[in-house]
Amino acid sequence: MNARDFVTSLANLKFPNAFNPYADRCAVYDQNDAPVRRAETLKQLLEVAVQTEIDSLWIGRDLGYRGGRRTGLALTDDVQLAIHASRWNISVRRATTGLMVAERTTTVIWRVLTSVSVPVFLWNVFPLHPHDPDHPFSNRAHERHERIAGEEILAELMSMLKPRRVVAIGDHAARTAFRLAGSAKAHQVRHPSYGGQTEFIKQVQNLYALEVSATVRGRITSLHREQGSFTFI
Repeated sequence: MNARDFVTSLANLKFPNAFNPYADRCAVYDQNDAPVRRAETLKQLLEVAVQTEIDSLWIGRDLGYRGGRRTGLALTDDVQLAIHASRWNISVRRATTGLMVAERTTTVIWRVLTSVSVPVFLWNVFPLHPHDPDHPFSNRAHERHERIAGEEILAELMSMLKPRRVVAIGDHAARTAFRLAGSAKAHQVRHPSYGGQTEFIKQVQNLYALEVSATVRGRITSLHREQGSFTFI
């Protein structure tokens, strides 16, 4: 499967109470052509990634309403979108309007990821945004039938990218990652939410032999400021 076919199959996924950023448009925050913009960004990213020797595939649980619902990229909010694109040397057009929105978990993840020099691809077990009924701006855990569909997509992605190792962020992702890793070496790290930030950073530092210094954190802050105003919601 090539990148275009992969994104097309992703756009065709439909579940109740799940927002598909590659097919659905948010009437509150999205540009008129937001699904097209998100699909094009992911396609570009995949086209570069399949030609790259991927060191790691980081896997989260599912898209959140502050992050991937808006950007179409896993573990990436509005603030990190341009930074994510620059890592892969692709162009990107923001799909949302108004102030850029920052997601706290994503901010922690990118604080560390920016200092990881090897190619890392970001994904989720369930590649859409699951939300509570009648509450589109909420997050819920995906259900079993959603996980099964997501794992089929993830297995195809792993076949395309052939990562050397898989890094599962949190328990939900770990159950899938260890089952699907195949020849890739699987690792689990603490999810940075609910008090897990310090342990997450330490585990990633150890995994990649990093030192995330105050200088690095300062650089992240500067990059955020260069993106313009943003807000946590």
